[in-house]
Amino acid sequence: MHLSLRKAFIGLGLSVLQVHSFAQAPDTVQLEALTWTEFRDQIAAGKTTIIIPIGGTEQSGPYVALGKHNARAQFLATRIARALGNALVAPVIAYVPEGGYLPPTSHMRFPGTITVSDDVFEKTLESAANSFKVHGVKNVVFLGDHGGYQDDIKRAVARLNKAWAGSKARAFAPPEYYAESSDGYARTLREKGYRDDEIGTHAGLADTSLLLAVAPNMVRLDALRHAPKPGAADGVYGGDPRRASAELGRLGIDAIIARTTEAIRKETADR
Repeated sequence: MHLSLRKAFIGLGLSVLQVHSFAQAPDTVQLEALTWTEFRDQIAAGKTTIIIPIGGTEQSGPYVALGKHNARAQFLATRIARALGNALVAPVIAYVPEGGYLPPTSHMRFPGTITVSDDVFEKTLESAANSFKVHGVKNVVFLGDHGGYQDDIKRAVARLNKAWAGSKARAFAPPEYYAESSDGYARTLREKGYRDDEIGTHAGLADTSLLLAVAPNMVRLDALRHAPKPGAADGVYGGDPRRASAELGRLGIDAIIARTTEAIRKETADR
């Protein structure tokens, strides 16, 4: 075969392969990575569940990036959706109640934190859920990574299910997700010999270890290791993150994924 003709055939073959590969839906559970037709087809094929991860943009001490909750919620929701097999993941909700701004209260006392009112937050959750119901989703699962808005989620879920009574759609927020990331993980760390004054309730050993297991680039670990113990004035509450590690964090991450996946399966099977 003439060399130029052979090159033409090879080029044509590569073009066909390239077009075929572009035509395939990506191997992803992320809603944002799908086209609208791909999303539609996945719902028709049995993707009955959408996970809405809820993070927050808040201070977590001098050595942890402001997007801690967003990164963690995204990572965990993705792993949980993969484990479920019939779920997709919505974009992370990063704007959540974090205190007042006139005057600044709670985390709003620290630069970089973003807050919205409880009313706006709850309506955002309800609007997102109603959007998915319109598109054929049966189960809307809220995973809230931050303790401050858990009651807001419960109120939004209650209103949604009241409005959806008689339909095939249901909203829920498995309590196992936050319980395992807070009390459950703290219990695991105590069993490993860590004290409560290390574990902490915000930006301490527990919080920092979980983030190191998910997004280590978001922790200024070198600076943290050589820092004096941070306190409340630094935004660290009741803990000491200096001995945090990704190894410890993975213990919590694995438990959160396992317990939450099991809870969602049970909830959807009971229906």
